[in-house]
Amino acid sequence: MTDPHTDPRLAALQDRLGYTFADGGLLRDALTHPSLSAGAGRRRKSSGASPYERLEFLGDRVVGLAVAEMLWRRFPDEPEGDLSRRFTALVSQEPMAEIGLELGLDSALMLCAGTEKDNGRSNPSILADACEAVIGAVFADAGFGPARALVERLWSARIDRTTCPPRDAKTALQEWAQGRGLPLPEYSVISQEGPSHAPVFRIRVSVAEAGSAEAEGASKRNAERAAAASLLADIEAKDTA
Repeated sequence: MTDPHTDPRLAALQDRLGYTFADGGLLRDALTHPSLSAGAGRRRKSSGASPYERLEFLGDRVVGLAVAEMLWRRFPDEPEGDLSRRFTALVSQEPMAEIGLELGLDSALMLCAGTEKDNGRSNPSILADACEAVIGAVFADAGFGPARALVERLWSARIDRTTCPPRDAKTALQEWAQGRGLPLPEYSVISQEGPSHAPVFRIRVSVAEAGSAEAEGASKRNAERAAAASLLADIEAKDTA
């Protein structure tokens, strides 16, 4: 069984986190992907509960509260709608996966052979989930204070870089269609490939009189956003041609 205090990879990860676990098993749980059938971490309980997934659930809520508080304090004059757009962009899969890479979770994760073969270490969905699990593990180990401090350190620069509230591509496309009296965008699943723990969705979005576009993502939501962004880009290119 890997000891987080002596294993060089996990010791280096704790250095990058700026936090040393009192209960090293929590960090091991946060890095042991559910696809791993061997007992590298604490074994799955008889109920089928995965420690990794439970920590991911916890970490998602910790990140949400910490980021919401940061936005509330940093932008005291912004309305709820603008804060919500900032929040959604900051806690989506893309920035979460980027932070996972910055922390080096791709090299620290414990995966089964099949997930390794499917490029699980570079899968944005897995990296984002692992990032949440690690933050959940910090909360479980020491409470909200250290977890909040970690989130603040990891997210502060991203908050500072966004001068204006971002617009979600799906929302922007919907507003574009409504502004021209067109039907709302329609999204359809073209294909779903890959294993259940690392799927790849291909989505098509169509707007009457504007055409259609397709894109892929590790979730339907991400693929829909990418497709909407692609169609918006096509529309803008036609308008400026």
